[in-house]
Amino acid sequence: MRTQLIFLLISLLALNSESLNCYENNPRGHPSDLRVFHISSPCSPFKQPNTVSWEKTLLKDKARLQYLSSLAVKSSVPIASGRAIVQSPTYIVRANIGTPAQPMLVALDTSNDAAWVPCSGCVGCASSVLFDPSKSNSSRTLQCEAPQCKQAPNPTCTVGKSCGFNMTYGGSAITASLTQDTLTLANDVIPNYTFGCINQATGTSLPAQGLMGLGRGPLSLISQTQSLYMSTFSYCLPNSKSSNFSGSLRLGPKFQPLRIKTTPLLKNPRRSSLYYVNLVGIRVGNKIVDIPTSALAFDPATGAGTIFDSGTVFTRLVEPAYLAVRDEFRRRVKNANATSLGGFDTCYSGSVVFPPVTFMFAGMNVTLPPDNLLIHSSSGNTSCLAMAAAPNNVNSVLNVIASMQQQNHRVLIDVPNSRLGISRETCT
Repeated sequence: MRTQLIFLLISLLALNSESLNCYENNPRGHPSDLRVFHISSPCSPFKQPNTVSWEKTLLKDKARLQYLSSLAVKSSVPIASGRAIVQSPTYIVRANIGTPAQPMLVALDTSNDAAWVPCSGCVGCASSVLFDPSKSNSSRTLQCEAPQCKQAPNPTCTVGKSCGFNMTYGGSAITASLTQDTLTLANDVIPNYTFGCINQATGTSLPAQGLMGLGRGPLSLISQTQSLYMSTFSYCLPNSKSSNFSGSLRLGPKFQPLRIKTTPLLKNPRRSSLYYVNLVGIRVGNKIVDIPTSALAFDPATGAGTIFDSGTVFTRLVEPAYLAVRDEFRRRVKNANATSLGGFDTCYSGSVVFPPVTFMFAGMNVTLPPDNLLIHSSSGNTSCLAMAAAPNNVNSVLNVIASMQQQNHRVLIDVPNSRLGISRETCT
């Protein structure tokens, strides 16, 4: 039946944003906590229909993987989940820009650096909410001699000597002026924050009200606020069963979990914005799967390895790793035959006992609870292993630990101590 081909990714609740206190500051009493929302949450103006097809989500993930592969160089704020659009993150936070503040719901992206928002007068921007720099008494356009101009992607110099840049994101392209203004996150006021003010946009894959990059590059939030947040943050992404689809982004070293498993962060100069870790093995049940060493190896020369990414929905493993995990998973499911459904190739109907899957990182193991391992059809009768093989192309060397597998975990990024940590937490 057609309904069996639909994943019930997000069940929208009959609540309005006011009743949920969607945008209250530091909801957990931590001064630098932001609320994070799924893009389809009741608090998000970007709601999708109640159901999203598995095929569409996998296609968008495929495009996201191709985008991440293209990044190779050729030489606590509340979090809400955002709309699953091609190569666009699925979680949003409220950022206040300018003086007086103009609120924007920007998408979070742990694999991008520069922030950018649609601005008044933009040609091709789809959002009805635009930032107007003329209404901010703290806004200024950066000139070409500013050091930030050299850090922007594909910088350009206009006739008036102001700095601009252009870049592609998914199937879209933007042209922006490099701007500085006051950024307010929760209770934290950040003066002279550098971001792109979009003047022109093409395509349909841009986050509607802009993007906040949490990567490792010089224009990312973490780099620009190094003295305030000390290049440390954590996030907790809610799943579809949470009552209000709200998690949190916690900025700075304070109030981070003390008891947390960690693995070393690795830095790859070919993809310097990404958060690499060393995935050394995968266990299905009690068996460590036989995966070719090359499929998991970290290789700065090629950009190969494993990353954590907030914008990909389902974990993708390079094909040799995925096939090995899939085959062992199937072998351990007794008295049932795997079928394909909605782009997933390991699905079962009825009551089935599934083996646990454990990611084995250097220094820590993470066993996925069923909610992070399986996705269910809208009827609830069919369950599928919520992973897939990475797109099979020349740049497909990345394993991506995606947002579904991270949900209801606190993920800590601690750049000064070169570590990534994970602890279980109910992200509501």
